[in-house]
Amino acid sequence: MSSSPGIKPQEHVDLVYISIETAISLASVVGNVLVVLVVCVNRTLRNTTFSFIVSLAVADIAVGVLVIPLAIVISLGLKTQFYTCLFLSCLLLIITQSSILSLLAIAIDRYLRVKIPTRYTTIVTHGRAYVAVCFCWILSFLTGLVPMVGWNNLDAHTNLSSSNEIVCKFTTVIRLDYMVYFNFFGWVVVPLIIMITLYAEIFRVIRRQLNRRAEATCDGDRYYRKELRLAKSLSLVVFLFAVCWLPIHIINCINFFCPECYIPKFATYVGIFMSHVNSALNPMVYAFRIKQFHITLIQITHRCMLCKLAEPTPSTTITPALKEKGDVNL
Repeated sequence: MSSSPGIKPQEHVDLVYISIETAISLASVVGNVLVVLVVCVNRTLRNTTFSFIVSLAVADIAVGVLVIPLAIVISLGLKTQFYTCLFLSCLLLIITQSSILSLLAIAIDRYLRVKIPTRYTTIVTHGRAYVAVCFCWILSFLTGLVPMVGWNNLDAHTNLSSSNEIVCKFTTVIRLDYMVYFNFFGWVVVPLIIMITLYAEIFRVIRRQLNRRAEATCDGDRYYRKELRLAKSLSLVVFLFAVCWLPIHIINCINFFCPECYIPKFATYVGIFMSHVNSALNPMVYAFRIKQFHITLIQITHRCMLCKLAEPTPSTTITPALKEKGDVNL
């Protein structure tokens, strides 16, 4: 790929990176705002599972609004005080950590739903779901702010006072042993293993129940088929999370365990933007694989289009039949 006249090759890579990140940010914000809107509009989606999905969507919105702009700023080498740069880097960790904890909460919720279907509604109430969402965010803040209380690179900068300015880079302030041992092994690998185990058990239980058709009622058969479809969709979300997030963590591991190994800056950029693009993929999974979500999204789009068409002609009104149909569906 040839660079433009007057632009150095490295600057050209930076421009491409910023452009891609901006597009991902817009897609993430728009898509996940629609997720929240769909759940607010469709009352049948206001269950405990979708409470966790909304929490995940809020985290993904924060990725588009905060994480990606901060990542761009940090990549440009802005000069700040050490703890200012450290706090900005911790914000990235907090928001991304909330995503995996929300996914873990969803997996636990689906496991309980198929494992104890008769007692599920009494055990997993809306109040407890909201408490679980709050707990996920509190835990995200606690784990993400660990570098602020000492596990950082301040000691590596000799003769550096709190008032001195540094070139703000993520790896300048965040220690790699924190990213590898604590963040990756402790708060990414372990939750992923738990989620994979839970979804494997979910599919095993559902398949076993569906194989007992002679003993099961028609309602029971429909229940487990519905759970199977939803479990497939949500497990796909987990799979995409792993695929998108593993590259940047693998790069961190290479940098930590093999400091002499050379990793091109372009490869690091690819790893970063893959971790961010995950936030834009989740709404697509919901839209294409969850029927109620898909139908409600289409209805919202149609209503928005009808409103725009009605704006130039105030006298234009929606027919009672159409209005009544929309009210019933939504």
